[in-house]
Amino acid sequence: MNCGPGLTGRAHTSCLLNRLGSTALNLFGRGQWGPGAVALFLGLFLLVFLIIPVGKVIYVAFQDPNTGALTLINFIDFFNTSLFRESFINSFYVASMSVVLASVFALPLAYFTTRFNFGGAVLIQTLGVIPLIMPPFVGAVAMLLLFGENGSVNLLLGEWFGINIPFMQGLNGVILVESIHYFPFILINLSAALNNIDRAMEESAQNLGSSGARLFRRIVFPLAMPGYIAGASLVFLKVFDDLGTPLLLNINTMLAPQAYLRITSIGISDPMGYVISVILVAFSLLALWTSFLALRGKDYATAQKGGGGLMKRDLRPWEKAGCYAVVITILLLVLSPHIGLALLSFGTVWSYSVLPDAFTLDHYSRVFLNSSQFITNTLLYAGLAATIDVVFGTAIAYVVWRTKLVGRQWLDYAAMGAVAIPGVVLGIGYLRTFFDFNVPIIDKPLASWWIIIVIALTIRRLPYALRACMAALQQVSIMLEEASENLGASKRRTVIRIVVPLMSGGIVAGFVTSFATAAVELSATIMLVSTESDAPLAAGIYEFMQSAAGRGPGAALGIIAVLIVGIATYVSHRFIERKEIERTPDVAVVAGV
Repeated sequence: MNCGPGLTGRAHTSCLLNRLGSTALNLFGRGQWGPGAVALFLGLFLLVFLIIPVGKVIYVAFQDPNTGALTLINFIDFFNTSLFRESFINSFYVASMSVVLASVFALPLAYFTTRFNFGGAVLIQTLGVIPLIMPPFVGAVAMLLLFGENGSVNLLLGEWFGINIPFMQGLNGVILVESIHYFPFILINLSAALNNIDRAMEESAQNLGSSGARLFRRIVFPLAMPGYIAGASLVFLKVFDDLGTPLLLNINTMLAPQAYLRITSIGISDPMGYVISVILVAFSLLALWTSFLALRGKDYATAQKGGGGLMKRDLRPWEKAGCYAVVITILLLVLSPHIGLALLSFGTVWSYSVLPDAFTLDHYSRVFLNSSQFITNTLLYAGLAATIDVVFGTAIAYVVWRTKLVGRQWLDYAAMGAVAIPGVVLGIGYLRTFFDFNVPIIDKPLASWWIIIVIALTIRRLPYALRACMAALQQVSIMLEEASENLGASKRRTVIRIVVPLMSGGIVAGFVTSFATAAVELSATIMLVSTESDAPLAAGIYEFMQSAAGRGPGAALGIIAVLIVGIATYVSHRFIERKEIERTPDVAVVAGV
């Protein structure tokens, strides 16, 4: 329809409305106004709270602080400053060495438990994943007390052998703590990949004379490479962006701590904080892109899924003893932060001694009597963020998989893009974007209101919930929805009474994953906490750990954080197991038609 100058007044307005309606109809499709409105709302939310803040950080990094013109001068100044060059090199070095050390921990555990008849293999795999429950910065101080220059291990080594090993000296400490915490990413992915290899290929290689290390190097590990690369890229990305661990170990010459210190000490107008943020984002994307390039153009397919061909091999007595020795040593090392944190939380004084002088419950009493707001704030923030995440994740999954809306895939891309955005970058973006945005009801900037912490946690953990919801929806046959609608149920009623209940296992998994990881998030929250009364658990732990007197209560808070995450994970597993046992209900009964 032509709405040219020949039409005036009401006729012109009517013409424009008709054209707008026609455009919207083409965009949303007939009968998809509901999903279209939901998609529009989700798109606006991601635009306002993810794309614009991150875009503003990138824009300011290229902006001349005096004239406002776009320039590369800030990046030139960054690389001309020795402190920043050192921080860049240190971050890359720590991330790379953490991948190497994490691989040393993960490879034996994954290989032994998937390739040999190994008593306690399930227990070993379970214990190997436990480090993920505790964020690395929580166990950093405990690791100092165990492996520091005057820690328990070095005191014993000095007494027995007269030596002192610099486990925790400088960057070594950051590498050790990060490797212990993040190695389960490699363990989980590599174990899954090893289990999916057709073992008939190993049998063929053995028949041709290959065995031992040669078999692993030439056949097994190359076929498991996709799983290893996936885990290693996650380790690199997480370590490169980590803020809490270097800060608690007093290592400031790394990129994430420098970004935090520049913004908090100099202010949000300092361009170097934004330059560092852009570099952090670039290397996060680089880690993901490198993992893609490493696998592109190579074929890792096997004739059948794991389990066929060669069965798990029995070990000779001396081999079994050696494997157990390696496994027990690794598990003791990777579980040492939990052991040290528990001792610290109950200890009175622990300094220049192998163990605390005495044990007490005073630290827990102090936490519950004087600092309980950290716990309640965490339950509130993480609970709200996880709830929003599963609601948004379910909605995005439905829009992407069950509608034909134009551009629906971009919702998925935008939501998953949060994976590559470090918490410190998101925090800086929120400070820059919402510091001057006053909320009318409370008459204070959005950036200083506790709601912004919930929003940051929501954005940061949305990818986890989204993937769980996507997987759950893909397992729900569209024929069940069609049957419900044929029996008279509306689309809305079908979604509420059929789709969501059948997705409940994935929704709960997404909720718990988001809740558990949001409960111990530090990088974004530490940037956005304006008053102590608004601080969550992670910020409380960081605050306590700044002084020797606060380490006991800080460790008690750390144990509470581990318990919250552990209980949430256990409950989710029980729920999902129960759902797997239950059979799919009759569509007509659930729909109520």
